[in-house]
Amino acid sequence: MSLKSKLQKKIRSYQDFPQKDILFRDILPVMSDVDLFESLSNEMCNLKVAEEAEAFIGIDARGFIFGTAMALQSKKPLIFARKPGKLPGDLISHSYELEYGSNTLCLQKDAIKDFNKFCIVDDLLATGGTAASVESMLNENKKIVTGLAVVVELSFLEGRKKLKCPINSVIEY
Repeated sequence: MSLKSKLQKKIRSYQDFPQKDILFRDILPVMSDVDLFESLSNEMCNLKVAEEAEAFIGIDARGFIFGTAMALQSKKPLIFARKPGKLPGDLISHSYELEYGSNTLCLQKDAIKDFNKFCIVDDLLATGGTAASVESMLNENKKIVTGLAVVVELSFLEGRKKLKCPINSVIEY
């Protein structure tokens, strides 16, 4: 059975979560299958956008899971894009729109200063606002975004249109 087929069996869907008219794709069951999680991590690490990066940026919160797996396997640093009030020090921040609201992400300036090329990592690409926020912060600081690596892309929401970097999704809905 292919990786995509295995993922489709594990990923759960929840209607009207976190609010009415949203179909939530939950990737957390993937982590309960160690072999599947390892295969997924391998697949993501072997993406060109991951190989070309000097460091990964994991997006709060599920991007931390996949970013950690990729960083450990590839022996590359992991930097965190977090919501306001979660990071100390001198920060870069950028606000963005979600399919069900808005939010802000922050990066520590010191965390990105020694690297030039970054792969953004998240669990899901929906409207693209979250990843585009990180891409904007990096571009504004003269950094190169090799691409975005996500497990799931909700292609009907056309989130990739908000990004300038290459996008790699393992599975699309």
